[in-house]
Amino acid sequence: MRKIPSLRKASAAAALLSIPVVLSGCGMFGAQSSEAIDPPPRIQEAAMIQAAEGNGKLATLPLTTVYLQDQQGLLAPVSLTLPSGTDVSSPKTALDTLVTGGAYAGMLPEGFKGVLPQGTVVQNVTLHAEDKLAVVEFSGNFAKYDAKDERKMLEAITWTLTGTPDVKNVQIWVDGKKLSQMPVNSTPLPEPLNRAVGINLDLGDSFTTNSSPVTVYFSAASPAGVQYYVPVTRLVTPGGDRVQAALNELIKGPAKGGELEEVMTGGTELQSVKTSEDGTVTVALKDDMFTEGDMVPSELLQSVVLTTTENTASKDAKVQIEWNGQKTVKGDDNQDYSAPVSKPEYINEIPI
Repeated sequence: MRKIPSLRKASAAAALLSIPVVLSGCGMFGAQSSEAIDPPPRIQEAAMIQAAEGNGKLATLPLTTVYLQDQQGLLAPVSLTLPSGTDVSSPKTALDTLVTGGAYAGMLPEGFKGVLPQGTVVQNVTLHAEDKLAVVEFSGNFAKYDAKDERKMLEAITWTLTGTPDVKNVQIWVDGKKLSQMPVNSTPLPEPLNRAVGINLDLGDSFTTNSSPVTVYFSAASPAGVQYYVPVTRLVTPGGDRVQAALNELIKGPAKGGELEEVMTGGTELQSVKTSEDGTVTVALKDDMFTEGDMVPSELLQSVVLTTTENTASKDAKVQIEWNGQKTVKGDDNQDYSAPVSKPEYINEIPI
């Protein structure tokens, strides 16, 4: 697990939301989580029953992607299989999965849990299509959490709701009142909230207020050994190419001494990033460890696709990869990455 930043860095990060700098709303950091509460089995049992469909075949159940806390205390997108009949397109359903000990707690994979306090009630989520704004109304125990969990809560809410093309901005209400700051540690909330708040913020060693956020995807493993991707926001010098800056951070690898795994080798070089008129982003990489005809690890290639699409203006952008000057790039998952590839519809499908 990445070490918690020093008090100086954490304090500086918390101040970012109230300072009008290039990095708008990207400065808070949440620490470790509270103990897990045993989930109720009713939803899990129902899913097991509904999954059986004649002749022992498994039914295809609906998926929804939410941001859960992993065993290292980091947030990661997890695509959950929910029982048949569940409205997975509903943002309220997505937020219900984040409630500790809530109705869907039994559907979470081993090593993952929601970050909203037990007893939190998601009363309503109203979508304003013209502004791509989701207005969330909470009640119950929403404000009953430890101050150290505040950053993680607002990240999980924001990134879960903005995971669909229909939502870019989020507004939080509690007991009928719009929040201008979080209720426990008084973290100021930008108007509106969006992915500029960052996620799993890594301030590094050279934090400055005149910085711009980029988000990269490293790798981790669940307690059962299942590989998954974890987004990490870092701060870079503003004004340069956003995708190129993000990919350079990906090549640098995760923070030293943490549990996140690097996806690049020490010899990987970014040669160029080019965007065509149709929006396709071509990323040219070089690594002498690989010879012509070698299959490239899909973990590396998928991290490039996720990182590139996360940092483009259009979330529908497609990515194609050139490797060591070769136009044909095949991953060890047998996918052709030299043809334009979209961001996967579902990320981190981890079995329960």
